[in-house]
Amino acid sequence: MKVAITSTGNTLESTIDQRFGRCAYFVIYDNESKAMEFIPNPNKESEEDAGTSSVRLVASRNVNKIISCDFGMKIKSLLDSLKIQMIVIKQPEKKIREIIEMLNH
Repeated sequence: MKVAITSTGNTLESTIDQRFGRCAYFVIYDNESKAMEFIPNPNKESEEDAGTSSVRLVASRNVNKIISCDFGMKIKSLLDSLKIQMIVIKQPEKKIREIIEMLNH
């Protein structure tokens, strides 16, 4: 299963980004193969449709779940229609390494 995680940076010590559409990076993690990829978010400076464009980006990577601190209403319905599960973590200090450890247990 592939999971996208919003991240403030491109290391395991980076923290979860509180924004979905305008996060700095997406971490694409495959919990079966343990493969991981940090993708810079080309939509982080977008003035409009950052969320929709970010959904397209992560959907193109065949993710099943997205982990972030928050999702807008429009994004929630779009992800629901694509059958991509949203997981909200309300701990902005949580490191990517810690989230991946949670996924592996």
